[in-house]
Formats: sequence, C-alpha cells, structure tokens
Amino acid sequence: MNVVNRSALSVRPTQAFVDWINQLEATEGEDDLLLEDVERESTIYLIGEMDSEEAIHAYLRERYLDILENELRAWEEDVRLWPETLDWALFEDFLQIEFSYLALDLEEDQPLSVQSIDSDDLLLDFEQE
Repeated sequence: MNVVNRSALSVRPTQAFVDWINQLEATEGEDDLLLEDVERESTIYLIGEMDSEEAIHAYLRERYLDILENELRAWEEDVRLWPETLDWALFEDFLQIEFSYLALDLEEDQPLSVQSIDSDDLLLDFEQE
C-alpha cells in the first residue's frame, strides 16, 4: 500500500440536485431519478495535501465553482439550462462534501498514472457509460 501525496473531496448530490436533474426532462413519477440512483455517480476529487479542516474549507471556497460546474455539466451540457445563479449557496444546496486528509493506493502492482483531461472529456466518458 502506498500513500499518495493528496487529500480528497468526495462529492455527492443532494435531493435538491436530483430535483434539478428531474426537471430537465419532464417525467412522470416512476421515471424520475431518485437520490439513491444519482448518489452512485459520486465524484472523488484529489486535491493537494491538507493538514487541517480550515485549510480544506479555504481551498473549497476557492474552487467550489469548478466543482459545481463539473457536477452540473455531467448531467446537462447546455449551460443555458443550469440554475441562473451559480454561487456558494447553490453549491451547499446541491452537493454534500466529505473530506479525507489521507489518500492510499491499494494497487501496488499497478503504478499511478496521470492524464490531463478537460471538462468535455469527462462529459463524453459519462455519456458512454
């Protein structure tokens, strides 16, 4: 097992986020997504090593818009259909964040690799699943 020089943010949707997804396309009852359906699509963001909750909160306040936009884009590419105001209040309403100070790599036989991608690449990967 190897320690990775990163901390992590686990980002999960809230019911408000699921309600927004469901309003994108008119559905009837049974066709609506449930929170438990969307929670399976949670995202882990690796961030620089943090040593305190204050440092993590400060970092999150700086980068919340990047995270929020990425999470919205995963469900709707057309930004005209996004909520009108993308601010800290919407971020807190739409997403639950859990912090991990320590990241461990259990795959000792398979070294980590890094590949740069942009938001469009993430969207394509999501649509293909």
